[in-house]
Amino acid sequence: MAEHTSSSITIEAAPDEVMDVIADFDRYPDWTGEVKEAKVLATDDTGRAEQVRLVMDAGAIKDDQTLAYTWHGDREVSWTLVKSQMLRSLEGTYRLTPVGDGGTEVTYRLTVDVKIPMLGMIKRKAEKVIIDRALAGLKKRVESSSTAG
Repeated sequence: MAEHTSSSITIEAAPDEVMDVIADFDRYPDWTGEVKEAKVLATDDTGRAEQVRLVMDAGAIKDDQTLAYTWHGDREVSWTLVKSQMLRSLEGTYRLTPVGDGGTEVTYRLTVDVKIPMLGMIKRKAEKVIIDRALAGLKKRVESSSTAG
């Protein structure tokens, strides 16, 4: 089993506000940095995304990937790789836990296997950078929209 990387952040907003931002794939280019284009390819009966195509540009690594999403209630979403140019596999999860006075702890877990050979230590560092950037972007996006709204 591949090793995963995980990190958490507390966002000053309710879990449903956080999940609304996570589920709004069309807006990912506005706050994620690496995602240049996002398109929902399929939705489930409730209108939530089941497959999403993402065009990524993280400097040296550029990729066009399709991810399959599984929604676990209103507090967790996970995804797996359907196809990619650069990745052999990818599994990720956002888990939301209510904390304190209306805040949410967001835990992001990621496992990536690239097609090019890469030392495990370097791969985990890259995963950590991806996770930390995503959590920081998510926090900024949610907190700025919740204070504006």
